[in-house]
Amino acid sequence: MSNRSLGAWGEAVAVRHLKKKGYSIRERNWHTARGELDLVAEDGETIVIVEVKTRATQTFGPPEEAITPAKRRSLLRTAWIYMERNGLMESDWRVDVIAIEGSPRGGLERIEHYQNVLDAEPGVLG
Repeated sequence: MSNRSLGAWGEAVAVRHLKKKGYSIRERNWHTARGELDLVAEDGETIVIVEVKTRATQTFGPPEEAITPAKRRSLLRTAWIYMERNGLMESDWRVDVIAIEGSPRGGLERIEHYQNVLDAEPGVLG
């Protein structure tokens, strides 16, 4: 299975998870020259930038470990661009991470939803 197809499966799992929690999905795979946002959702009045990390195995560690300080900076920069381009600078917003373990063939093994990760200590999710 390619990383792209695993990632697409993980994003679909994340969308279902968010919808079950009452979120609405605004965007999927929003691109700019400076980066990509996997999902943009709304949790009530709050805009939620969602980074989805999916791994089929823990060979390289859990998916949460992929949220490095550099990835946090990239998410913040891209989120600001999204908010500005969509006239949302005055809106409440946050960045969440959804970590998924599993695959389409093996099924979902674990899903964790970490809210407001930019406020969390670097290297610590959950």
